[in-house]
Amino acid sequence: MDELKTDTPKPLRRDTLDTLPDGIARPEYGLADLTPGIVHIGMGNFHRAHQAWYLHRLMQMGEARDWAIIGAGVRAPDAAMREKLLAQGCLTTLIELSPDSKSAEISGSMIDFVPVEADNASLIKTMSRPEIRIVSLTVTEGGYFVNPATGKFDPVHPDILHDAANPSKPRTAFGAIVAALAARRANDTGPFTVQSCDNLRGNGDITRDTVTALARLSDPDLADWITTNCAFPNSMVDCIVPATGPAEIAVARDFGIDDSAPVTHENFRQWVIEDAFCAGRPAWEKVGATITDRVHDYEAMKIRILNAGHQVLANAGEILGVATIADCMAHPDISAFWTKVEREEIVPHVHEVPGMTPEAYMELIARRFSNPAIRDTTRRVAFDGAARHSGFVLPVLRDALDKRASIEGLCLVEALWARMCIGTREDGSEIAPNDPSWDSLTQAAEAARARPMAWLEQEDIYGDLGKDDRVAEGFSRWLKMIWTDGTSAALKRYIGTGQAR
Repeated sequence: MDELKTDTPKPLRRDTLDTLPDGIARPEYGLADLTPGIVHIGMGNFHRAHQAWYLHRLMQMGEARDWAIIGAGVRAPDAAMREKLLAQGCLTTLIELSPDSKSAEISGSMIDFVPVEADNASLIKTMSRPEIRIVSLTVTEGGYFVNPATGKFDPVHPDILHDAANPSKPRTAFGAIVAALAARRANDTGPFTVQSCDNLRGNGDITRDTVTALARLSDPDLADWITTNCAFPNSMVDCIVPATGPAEIAVARDFGIDDSAPVTHENFRQWVIEDAFCAGRPAWEKVGATITDRVHDYEAMKIRILNAGHQVLANAGEILGVATIADCMAHPDISAFWTKVEREEIVPHVHEVPGMTPEAYMELIARRFSNPAIRDTTRRVAFDGAARHSGFVLPVLRDALDKRASIEGLCLVEALWARMCIGTREDGSEIAPNDPSWDSLTQAAEAARARPMAWLEQEDIYGDLGKDDRVAEGFSRWLKMIWTDGTSAALKRYIGTGQAR
């Protein structure tokens, strides 16, 4: 559907579906006939454009109607999302933005949203219901209580200590999962699968470690029961989904839909899943998901080329005031920097997967990043750099060091992040706090202006990388050049079009 509607928008509700403009796809299944099978924690845009869409498509085929989603959240913003979605019957307008066209459809695979409470009582009660067979999560890369430097569970995080001491009134999603599994064991209801849908290498393995380690702090027997009975499949998820603001709401209205929380997304999705479920699953492979025992190869390709590639672009873009990822790809210096880092320092450390070489995947990502219809902000992509650099960029840097390969561009990427964390752009405008650890990052960035090693001494992020002579020398040289000559000069120097001073 390329032609947008201009009539007065219709409010999105279950009783208004038949009044929406022609050409907008909508559920062909009876919404009242759906029954729940999944609780999803973290009901953000990505989930609604990705996992919920796959389930919606399966329901359109007449299947999986006993697998509907109940939404959940454990943060204050989740309460606002709950209010918006419940007001429109948990329906979502999905707007696909191709480079030269737009189309819209209504997804109805979600049927309820539990109250957001400090003690997560309603969430625990809902997950304890026997018909819930999967609990899935999108809680961001930094939400798994993993120490970035070690990659291991952090047992002394204040929220973890609280949940260990108060297992019946947890404040985290993982504490709620442990409490629900304790209730299911006590009631002989049986286990459920815990399915991470976040961008983490080995996301299922990490989820298992977090859940079982937290359970062991308060109930070792429960931890053993979870280990024996529950499943934690690894997966790789992929779809570029910008945040929703006034512009996205306006696009929905142009289609004739008054939706307070529409979702825009690119015309690409991928979901690769390990077939390791303890209580059944929907047949997602019927609507395009890949079921395979090679998830790690797929996720390594995606996390390194796409997610690390995002960090290559976003920090330079923020410093230079380039608003979106597509704009970064149109910027001659930033784009050339991305291409050189990807081709010479990231792609060589990625294995091919069936039907796709790393080189071909890089070209695919370049086209996706360049889509001007996707207004994916550099700010969104740069958010929580401590988790994203640790999870996406630094593993590539470690591999390159092991192989004695080039690390010049990767060191420049880290220097650009350090420069960004000062909190101002080169034009003097402010970069608002954009990381849970923003204050400590800013302090380290300020100290690094005079002594670059102060940045690499953040052992919770870099571990022992700062002690490597190649990393220390390369990072220090690039950061000094950025402060002396500017970001553009450093980029030009790296891509071979500038001169050292």
